[in-house]
Amino acid sequence: MVKCLPVAMGLLALTVSRAGAQQWLNADTSQRVNQSSFRALTEWPDPNDNRNAGGKPGPRYWQQQVDYTIKASLDTVSHTVTGTERVTYHNNSPDRLDYLWFQLDQNIDDSTLSRAIQDAPALPRQLSPMARRFLLPELFDGGHKVTRAQAVVGRGPTRHTIDLPYVINGTEMKLPLPAPLAPGQVAVVEIDWHFIVPETSRNGRGVREKVQDGWLYEVAQWFPRAAVYDDVNGWQTDQFFGQGEFYLDFGSYDVELTVPHDHIVQATGVLQNPLTVLTATQRRRLAQALTSETPAFIVSREEVATRGSRPAGTTPLTWRFHADSVRDFAWVSSRAYVWDAAGFRYHPGSRRIELHSLYPREAMPLWDSVSTRAIAQTMRTYGRLAFEYPYPKASNIHGPVFGMEYPMIAFCGARPAADGSYTPQLARSLISVTIHEVGHNWFPMIVASDERKWTWMDEGVNSFLQYYAEQEWDPAYPSNRGPARNIVAYMKDPDQVPIMTESDVIHRQFGNNGYGKPAAGLVMLREHIVGPQLFDQAFGEYSRRWAFKHPQPADFFRSLDDGAGELLNWFWRGWFYTTYANDQALSGVDAQPADSLVGNSDRGRTYYRIGVENRGGLLLPVHLEITFDDGTVQKVELGADVWRRNELKYSYGLFTNKDIVRVVLDPDERFADVDRDNNVWVKGPPAAS
Repeated sequence: MVKCLPVAMGLLALTVSRAGAQQWLNADTSQRVNQSSFRALTEWPDPNDNRNAGGKPGPRYWQQQVDYTIKASLDTVSHTVTGTERVTYHNNSPDRLDYLWFQLDQNIDDSTLSRAIQDAPALPRQLSPMARRFLLPELFDGGHKVTRAQAVVGRGPTRHTIDLPYVINGTEMKLPLPAPLAPGQVAVVEIDWHFIVPETSRNGRGVREKVQDGWLYEVAQWFPRAAVYDDVNGWQTDQFFGQGEFYLDFGSYDVELTVPHDHIVQATGVLQNPLTVLTATQRRRLAQALTSETPAFIVSREEVATRGSRPAGTTPLTWRFHADSVRDFAWVSSRAYVWDAAGFRYHPGSRRIELHSLYPREAMPLWDSVSTRAIAQTMRTYGRLAFEYPYPKASNIHGPVFGMEYPMIAFCGARPAADGSYTPQLARSLISVTIHEVGHNWFPMIVASDERKWTWMDEGVNSFLQYYAEQEWDPAYPSNRGPARNIVAYMKDPDQVPIMTESDVIHRQFGNNGYGKPAAGLVMLREHIVGPQLFDQAFGEYSRRWAFKHPQPADFFRSLDDGAGELLNWFWRGWFYTTYANDQALSGVDAQPADSLVGNSDRGRTYYRIGVENRGGLLLPVHLEITFDDGTVQKVELGADVWRRNELKYSYGLFTNKDIVRVVLDPDERFADVDRDNNVWVKGPPAAS
């Protein structure tokens, strides 16, 4: 099979149309202005000292820092978490702040405050069990119950607290400060609160579940978290409706969690008191397990909920964790956990990363054979395509939350049948969800985009990387998101919205919009438009330059343009800002004796013109597979530049001594063409005389 890129011949064909009028693909004929799909994107904000034209943080880029000291306890009778926090807010902005805003995400389950409950539309006639969990959970006394909010003022002997007249607005809380917080200053506030961990929730992130050995508690979005104040939004105070997720600042966390004596706890951060909360056997096993990528049990199936699995005594134990440079904190607690662990290194002698999996006995034998290995796969693939994992550990926890992510800890589902059997599909489900949720450590836990506004910047980018991790796990892996052919049905949907739609305004097919279409577009861009080498350099540079910072969409687009050396306005406009589809069609194949065109020549006896029409709204490359009468095949791969002079029609020309008998457009289904019926031309019998 011959593969060539006949650029000169393509240019020759293009010159034929130069005399014609300019033809825009998506033109408003009433407007006599530039409507080329290649024109600049006016939706992008102007570059400035905070964010420059190359997609980099500018010389005056800033972001806030928020540090937390939290003490909390879990009551397993009332299922209540009670906590107190001291928040140290560093004002790195150039602005004076008169108040702080905090997120109270648990209030999504408070029927007196939750707009998600109060403004919910009527239910559909049928509800799947999964839909019911989110659309119609049982009403209960949910939400954050804030019992104290005070500012800490003064120093030394004059240090004291002042009550703050806080105001709660749905899932947001405003704390007026006793004095304006000037640039460079620090405010310290203390907040007390409690809430009930739900069994089902519109939140869908932090819940509890009863299994044979006790309750599983997955605790997330559980403390009042400072909202982001940045150079784009000012205060980002979008309400939490459950679909748009999180946007948070980085800081350090010191967290103490007091739980029943027989519980095992895992959390964001590094355990600070293993001598107190782990047995000598567990500490020895853990040290040994971390020397190898092969998982080993710290708590075995047989040891779950036994007296020997916990230190001596019966009183509640306090687990202490510390984390630096994280934007959130989550934790789990249960007496029902099996625990396995392994160690991972990027290079011999490099720092060790702890990999942990915790799950009830009901999750075996699936979890013990898959989970920790899938974490390691995530480390390898994401470390190569983005940057090496900077945190000291990564954990995957099984429970009622099927898939959710927080710094250093993921909540995942997929449970075998009651008899322990499971299908290959269920195993792949666990592999995929583990890679995806652990992968979120990179996007958005480190490259900290605004999830509450732009789902695709974390879910889509993460799904793109997940595709490569799955393929590296198994080259035959049936990845759902990534291949262009898998997004064709969505591209036909007349009721879709652009990828560049705020998270809570995506009204249907949220998964395809925020996950599938961005992933397919980025795979397309990497494999077939920019090329892996330049794409990987550009994507890696974007990832590293925005690690532990807050990128916006234009920062991503500009970074890839800058690093790849391409102006991809046509791609960003079509794939991200519109709902146009790709429909390229073969309009015919015309043959002409070569000597009638160029006289005597050794180029070939026949000159062919292959006509391609653009019947969709997207500009994408033109790939042709040409079959000749002797059975040979020639593949021609032309970039989207073929549409610069005429976005509606293109004619590809070639000389040959053979007869063309068949032509196929997009033969490898790389560009999500929505109508493949018009992608094939076959030479018919000669017309009757």
